[in-house]
Amino acid sequence: QVQLVESGGGLVQAGGSLRLSCAASGIRISIYPMSWYRQAPGNQRELVAAISNVGRTDYEDSVKGRFTISRDNAKNTVYLQMDSLKPEDTAVYYCKMTIRSDYWGHGTQVTVSS
Repeated sequence: QVQLVESGGGLVQAGGSLRLSCAASGIRISIYPMSWYRQAPGNQRELVAAISNVGRTDYEDSVKGRFTISRDNAKNTVYLQMDSLKPEDTAVYYCKMTIRSDYWGHGTQVTVSS
């Protein structure tokens, strides 16, 4: 059974940093693209960053230059380094992988105070 568990969220002041982790179990992630999404209250879930199985990355425009997605296949884990955080980054952050269907974690709350 595929499971994704996010961690690393919390409360941080604007300009601060957080590092999110997404640990996978039940499957080896090495051949699959992985991504991070976020959902703020009242908003739709949106793609934040994605990384291919060979390490190519893509970012939503508002986080380019501030967020970095990476993967450690040996640890079966994907990361999202978030720097220069802004209040508008406040959301629940989710990890996702797609095999024959989408698998989501339960999310981790990120709150950025002004």
